[in-house]
Amino acid sequence: MSDDEVIIEEDVGLSSFLPTGFGKQTREADVARQLEKSKRQTNGNPSSKGGLNGSKTKGSEDEGDDSGDDDHDDEDDEDGYSSDEDEYPVSHELVLQTHDRPITSMTLDPSGSRLITGSTDCTLKFHDFASMTPNTLHSFKSIDPTATKSSASSETHPINQVLFNPNSPSQVLVISATPQAKLFSRDGEEIREFVKGDMYLRDMHNTKGHISEITSAAWHPTNKDLFVTAGTDSSLRIWDVNNPFKQKEVIVHKSRAAGSAGRTRMTAIAWRSPVQGGKPLLVAAALDGSLVMWNGDANYSRPTAEIREAHTPGTWTSGLDISSDCRTVVTRGGDNTIKLWDTRKFKHPVSTVSHPSTSDQYACTNIRFSPNSSAIITGSLDGHLHILNPATLKPELVTPVTPNSPLITVAWHDRLNQILTGSADASVHVLYNPATSSKGAAMVMSKAPKRRHIDDDPNLTTDTSQGISGDSITAGGQIQSGNQTSRHPTIGLTVSGRSRDPRRPHIPLATPFAKSQPDEMHIKNNIPLSSMRDEDPREALLKYADKAKNDPMFTNAWKETQPKTIYAEVSDEEDDEPNKKKRKQG
Repeated sequence: MSDDEVIIEEDVGLSSFLPTGFGKQTREADVARQLEKSKRQTNGNPSSKGGLNGSKTKGSEDEGDDSGDDDHDDEDDEDGYSSDEDEYPVSHELVLQTHDRPITSMTLDPSGSRLITGSTDCTLKFHDFASMTPNTLHSFKSIDPTATKSSASSETHPINQVLFNPNSPSQVLVISATPQAKLFSRDGEEIREFVKGDMYLRDMHNTKGHISEITSAAWHPTNKDLFVTAGTDSSLRIWDVNNPFKQKEVIVHKSRAAGSAGRTRMTAIAWRSPVQGGKPLLVAAALDGSLVMWNGDANYSRPTAEIREAHTPGTWTSGLDISSDCRTVVTRGGDNTIKLWDTRKFKHPVSTVSHPSTSDQYACTNIRFSPNSSAIITGSLDGHLHILNPATLKPELVTPVTPNSPLITVAWHDRLNQILTGSADASVHVLYNPATSSKGAAMVMSKAPKRRHIDDDPNLTTDTSQGISGDSITAGGQIQSGNQTSRHPTIGLTVSGRSRDPRRPHIPLATPFAKSQPDEMHIKNNIPLSSMRDEDPREALLKYADKAKNDPMFTNAWKETQPKTIYAEVSDEEDDEPNKKKRKQG
């Protein structure tokens, strides 16, 4: 090397700003790294049987294994999961935090591409897995299903249940804490609202709809036009989506434990037909502890079977589901028990286990069969997911999802092979296994993160056409600041511009006239005679009485010829005459 050559040291700070190539750059996803980040860490947490949460629980027959088997199990459990657990998609998770209050219900369309969640914050959130990336896990739409365009009332109600039509994915049934069910499209557009009954009629058969809150609903397993609702007016009503003005069928449950009135609240309902073919099965639970079953599509006047005290009377049985072959029914009651029933011998439970209930706090707590009915899933008070044996109700797997926060609602999608949970901490957890699950959360985690742009930060953008910050939006003719709502006009506000939070008072519309209206001091100083608004009109006129008498302005032409008013003088004798007449008349 010669002395004339100049040695330039590499500037690491500068090279980080320089492009590594030219032309169109492709952004590839590090799938292995993203899956590793989404892997659930459950080491060191004890399960219900003393094992690791997230690992399959073992029975007493495995306790006497030799040390070699134990070493093998330890090798399998280095990552917190065993090889025997591949049948349950719980190794990885995707967390969605789009609500503000506990999740009460959620539903997936048959293809598994769209997720709708309902909450006690009175909103529905629409999620599309195809448009999500690992760093954009949010809903694309939020609506208040109880708000009406024609009503100015700000009354909102929690969501009890939301259900995709399994035979027509373009229809979504929404059940809120009102007597009226609503039908929406998959994009959140309201299709129709079903009628409310007459609360002054005593016979529930004569009303056209429910007269009190609807607690649960279910679609017909094969007919895309029918669904059933269960209400607190002691009735089940079958509806046709094409006729929202009157139900098609009314089933009134007459409770024998409710006294002379014979009414009770219907708490849960399930409707299913066997996969091998046959008549559909309709099962409902009531607050009086009874469990009622109807078989077929024709006669609902009398139930096929009824159990009076399936659960303790007065406790809320919120969990109810039917197996795919319609031979077993599982219920989760408010008496801290889970029971399994045989529909062919519908008298006594086949199995009963103790399980703490959350229905006293969250009336929408559910329990579900797996898609092939090989397992039963439900949540717990301590935030664990329980996968139970469908024959003995013993736990096959117990894994924490939201520790110290109750797990309210669960679902297991058959095509995705993914388990979804909704908790009291307003989070939705999508559990999956990359080896056995497809699409859904697995597809989201296989995408490259979305490249962030400076325009995505609302604090750094300005709308020059209006001279306001980019995080301000115009909804309903009113400008909302960014600290109240997000940039999207459908998040945080209804169609009319009202807040979706029922606790927030309605803010009057700020018009240009109201902003430019002068204050009291400006009116007093600049508008003549403005002080006369505060004077008494009588006092103002009497103030000019003497001046008008001495210097008449309008009657000056008749000043000399104006006659003098003379009043007659009444004498004492004339004054006494009326008294004399009164005495004569008396």
